[in-house]
Amino acid sequence: MLNVNELKFDEKGLIPAIVADAVTGQVLTLAYMNRESLEVTMKRGLTCFWSRSRNALWLKGETSGNYQHVVSITADCDRDALLVKVEKDGPACHTGSESCFTAPVFQSDELSEFTLRGLYDLLLDRKAKLPEGSYTTYLFQKGIDKILKKVGEESTEVIIAGKANDKAETIYELADLAYHAMVLMVQMGITVDDVHKELASRHIIDHKVKQEKMV
Repeated sequence: MLNVNELKFDEKGLIPAIVADAVTGQVLTLAYMNRESLEVTMKRGLTCFWSRSRNALWLKGETSGNYQHVVSITADCDRDALLVKVEKDGPACHTGSESCFTAPVFQSDELSEFTLRGLYDLLLDRKAKLPEGSYTTYLFQKGIDKILKKVGEESTEVIIAGKANDKAETIYELADLAYHAMVLMVQMGITVDDVHKELASRHIIDHKVKQEKMV
């Protein structure tokens, strides 16, 4: 574990801190820490920054309630910048947006960014607007029984492809299963964070299976 004394603060005693959502990887904000705010952050497990405009410590969420619970802090190779991964209680931006980074400057026509959170948000939008001609709209209109049937069918397809040891087909069917599972999540009001927190709460321990001799 890196010692705080090994970090390189600038001439004003500050170090940039990039804050990212530990669940989705989304960059939330860029702020600055000094040695004191970093120590507060590590002690309390909540992000605390140095406000350059107010010239004072700033505990994120102290007035808004949108606290950021620190999962990890990692320094870059030059030790002069920090990546802070958090689980947040609410929007990261003072405007009410989930992230401070909301104004696109450039987007490649050939490359597109895909995230599970992005897919989930798209499914939410489909459920709200129910655009005609959309397969997702069809599923939501048919309701929970149809969605569950599709989840069951895709699960079977995954099993068949896996049993055949067909990697490409298994990947294809897993993608189908993941999509229909997320449709089910939206239908039931289950969020990506809900599933992440459930997985994070589990502790997987490998146990050696003892075989007893039959006598």
